[in-house]
Amino acid sequence: MLKAKSSPTGPRLKAVGHPPAKRRRGAVRPRVSGAEREALILAEAVQFFAEVGFAGDTRELARRAHVTHPLLYKYFGSKEALIERVYEAVYLGRWNPDWERLICDRSLSVRERMTRFYLEFAGVILEREWVRLFMFFGLRGADINERWFAVIRERLVMPFCGELRLELGLPTVAEVPPAMAELELVQGISSRIFAFGIREHIYGMPLPEGVDVTKLIVAEIDLFFDGIATTLRRLTHPPAASRGKTEGLVAGTRARRVAR
Repeated sequence: MLKAKSSPTGPRLKAVGHPPAKRRRGAVRPRVSGAEREALILAEAVQFFAEVGFAGDTRELARRAHVTHPLLYKYFGSKEALIERVYEAVYLGRWNPDWERLICDRSLSVRERMTRFYLEFAGVILEREWVRLFMFFGLRGADINERWFAVIRERLVMPFCGELRLELGLPTVAEVPPAMAELELVQGISSRIFAFGIREHIYGMPLPEGVDVTKLIVAEIDLFFDGIATTLRRLTHPPAASRGKTEGLVAGTRARRVAR
């Protein structure tokens, strides 16, 4: 804007305006506590390793997390320690204790309990991060996946085996310990549901549009219950002749393996 100003030679014009703006500096990030910074790095690590696998460079992870490489190792002493925290956060941290109470809620039939459980559990194990990390854990070695399966067997498989036997009037798991076939049948439901996540997040082949995964999960539970009663009775009370034949087949298979 121009403003008139008196002078001995007559009025002259002087530019008048806003004071010059101060030089803008880079935006200052809000300060966060050490615990918050650690949580931010861990959240970024979950996404990073789910994307590139555990061979991913921690320098690139530090860049994505907007921290220096030394600072990353200040919070996580080693890459192995960071990977362990990823496992704890994604697998143990997303397990809902209410599920264990649901499994043992005898006001509902076992079929109802199993259906409710797997519909909720699927919301966790079919997430992209969960699926991809599980596959990458398996590729780097069996240790962490074995630990996870041990958790599943303790908190999910064994309780469901006990509840199924009680409802069917079969011997308790204390009286007749579950055979491997029984454990695998119950645990196999998780595997078949998990296959939907592998199809989408590993193979890049999501279910066709309009296919409701909820209905597929319910169908898996129905398929299981349509045949489990007869199968469990056979597993817990095998006929003597059948038992002898099975033992003979197993012994023969072992002998052939040794011969090789």
